[in-house]
Amino acid sequence: MNITRWEPFREMEDMLRRFSPFVGSLRSASEDAWTPTADITESEQEYLLKAQLPEVKKEDIKVSVEGGVLTLSGERKREKDTKTENDIRIESFYGAFSRSFSLPENCDGQGIRAESKDGVLRVHIPKNKAPKAKSTTIEVK
Repeated sequence: MNITRWEPFREMEDMLRRFSPFVGSLRSASEDAWTPTADITESEQEYLLKAQLPEVKKEDIKVSVEGGVLTLSGERKREKDTKTENDIRIESFYGAFSRSFSLPENCDGQGIRAESKDGVLRVHIPKNKAPKAKSTTIEVK
């Protein structure tokens, strides 16, 4: 009879793999591509997009606009010190990410500005200064 060491995390991973063919290994899932969450709000002057990018340096973020589509892309790199730490469970996602948003027609694509602070990317998208519609009477023929 063989004596095996009980490892609860391994058994949980095996159970998840059996019941969900999409889960796969927990370790490899954390190293796959991920998609940051984003909130979009609107004011009279602009749209504000806030993307949650914890542990992503501003140098690793690219914001671009092309053909009316705003794209956020970059990479969250995993910093690992293998000398002193052993991974027990990794639930954070690492690797490259990309997220695209269609811009409304009333946006000023040239005035977009972005800032990153405390793990949150804020993209300010100004609205065009549309002239107010004048009141006119249309003749019916």
